[in-house]
Amino acid sequence: MYYHLVLVVKYRRKVIDDTISDYAKDKFVSLSEKYNITLLEWNHDIDHVHILFKAQPNSELSKFINAYKSASSRLIKKDFPHVRKKLWKEMFWSRSFCLLTTGGSPIEVVKKYIENQGIK
Repeated sequence: MYYHLVLVVKYRRKVIDDTISDYAKDKFVSLSEKYNITLLEWNHDIDHVHILFKAQPNSELSKFINAYKSASSRLIKKDFPHVRKKLWKEMFWSRSFCLLTTGGSPIEVVKKYIENQGIK
Protein backbone atom coordinates (compact mmCIF):
# COMPACT_ATOMS: atom_id res chain seq x y z
CA MET A 1 0.00 0.00 0.00
CA TYR A 2 1.13 3.53 -0.73
CA TYR A 3 0.85 6.39 1.75
CA HIS A 4 1.33 10.16 1.69
CA LEU A 5 2.44 11.47 5.10
CA VAL A 6 2.64 15.16 6.03
CA LEU A 7 4.49 16.13 9.21
CA VAL A 8 4.34 19.72 10.43
CA VAL A 9 6.83 21.48 12.70
CA LYS A 10 5.35 22.44 16.07
CA TYR A 11 3.79 25.92 15.92
CA ARG A 12 4.54 25.92 12.16
CA ARG A 13 8.00 27.28 12.97
CA LYS A 14 10.04 27.95 9.86
CA VAL A 15 13.10 25.86 10.66
CA ILE A 16 13.41 23.25 7.90
CA ASP A 17 16.14 23.91 5.37
CA ASP A 18 17.77 21.48 2.93
CA THR A 19 20.27 20.26 5.54
CA ILE A 20 17.65 19.51 8.20
CA SER A 21 15.36 17.95 5.59
CA ASP A 22 18.14 15.63 4.35
CA TYR A 23 18.98 14.71 7.95
CA ALA A 24 15.32 13.93 8.75
CA LYS A 25 15.03 11.93 5.53
CA ASP A 26 18.09 9.82 6.44
CA LYS A 27 16.56 9.08 9.86
CA PHE A 28 13.29 8.10 8.17
CA VAL A 29 15.08 5.65 5.86
CA SER A 30 17.14 4.06 8.63
CA LEU A 31 14.14 3.55 10.93
CA SER A 32 11.76 2.47 8.16
CA GLU A 33 13.77 -0.68 7.46
CA LYS A 34 12.68 -2.13 10.83
CA TYR A 35 9.03 -1.59 9.94
CA ASN A 36 9.04 -2.95 6.38
CA ILE A 37 8.53 0.54 4.94
CA THR A 38 10.15 1.92 1.77
CA LEU A 39 10.60 5.63 1.08
CA LEU A 40 9.57 6.63 -2.45
CA GLU A 41 9.57 10.43 -2.39
CA TRP A 42 10.48 13.17 0.09
CA ASN A 43 10.23 16.93 -0.08
CA HIS A 44 9.94 19.80 2.34
CA ASP A 45 8.85 23.35 2.84
CA ILE A 46 10.16 25.57 5.64
CA ASP A 47 7.61 24.28 8.15
CA HIS A 48 6.59 20.77 7.02
CA VAL A 49 7.62 17.68 5.07
CA HIS A 50 5.80 15.53 2.52
CA ILE A 51 6.66 11.84 2.44
CA LEU A 52 5.49 9.19 0.00
CA PHE A 53 6.18 5.65 1.15
CA LYS A 54 5.19 2.07 0.57
CA ALA A 55 4.27 -0.21 3.48
CA GLN A 56 3.31 -3.83 3.86
CA PRO A 57 -0.15 -4.69 5.21
CA ASN A 58 1.47 -5.88 8.46
CA SER A 59 3.44 -2.63 8.96
CA GLU A 60 2.47 -0.92 12.21
CA LEU A 61 2.13 2.60 10.84
CA SER A 62 1.15 4.46 13.99
CA LYS A 63 4.02 2.85 15.93
CA PHE A 64 6.44 3.69 13.14
CA ILE A 65 5.28 7.31 12.79
CA ASN A 66 5.42 7.91 16.54
CA ALA A 67 8.87 6.27 16.78
CA TYR A 68 10.10 8.35 13.85
CA LYS A 69 8.73 11.63 15.19
CA SER A 70 10.21 10.98 18.62
CA ALA A 71 13.66 9.90 17.41
CA SER A 72 14.00 12.54 14.69
CA SER A 73 12.82 15.29 17.05
CA ARG A 74 15.41 14.37 19.65
CA LEU A 75 18.23 14.04 17.10
CA ILE A 76 17.40 17.22 15.17
CA LYS A 77 17.41 19.29 18.36
CA LYS A 78 20.67 17.65 19.45
CA ASP A 79 22.51 18.08 16.14
CA PHE A 80 20.99 21.45 15.16
CA PRO A 81 20.91 23.43 18.43
CA HIS A 82 19.79 26.63 16.69
CA VAL A 83 16.41 24.96 16.08
CA ARG A 84 15.70 24.77 19.83
CA LYS A 85 15.65 28.57 20.04
CA LYS A 86 12.71 28.72 17.64
CA LEU A 87 10.57 26.19 19.52
CA TRP A 88 8.68 26.96 22.73
CA LYS A 89 8.65 23.42 24.09
CA GLU A 90 10.68 20.29 23.64
CA MET A 91 8.77 18.85 20.66
CA PHE A 92 9.98 19.44 17.12
CA TRP A 93 6.96 17.97 15.32
CA SER A 94 3.34 18.83 15.91
CA ARG A 95 1.43 16.12 17.80
CA SER A 96 -0.85 15.52 14.82
CA PHE A 97 0.02 14.28 11.35
CA CYS A 98 -1.78 13.73 8.07
CA LEU A 99 -1.62 10.21 6.63
CA LEU A 100 -3.42 9.53 3.36
CA THR A 101 -3.68 6.37 1.34
CA THR A 102 -2.93 6.98 -2.30
CA GLY A 103 -5.08 4.24 -3.80
CA GLY A 104 -7.34 6.70 -5.64
CA SER A 105 -4.54 8.48 -7.50
CA PRO A 106 -1.88 7.06 -9.78
CA ILE A 107 1.37 6.92 -7.79
CA GLU A 108 3.16 9.11 -10.37
CA VAL A 109 0.62 11.91 -9.78
CA VAL A 110 1.30 11.83 -6.04
CA LYS A 111 5.08 11.72 -6.62
CA LYS A 112 4.82 14.76 -8.90
CA TYR A 113 2.75 16.63 -6.30
CA ILE A 114 5.36 15.98 -3.62
CA GLU A 115 8.23 16.91 -5.95
CA ASN A 116 6.57 20.28 -6.52
CA GLN A 117 6.26 21.16 -2.83
CA GLY A 118 8.50 23.64 -1.08
CA ILE A 119 10.19 26.85 -1.99
CA LYS A 120 11.02 27.28 -5.65
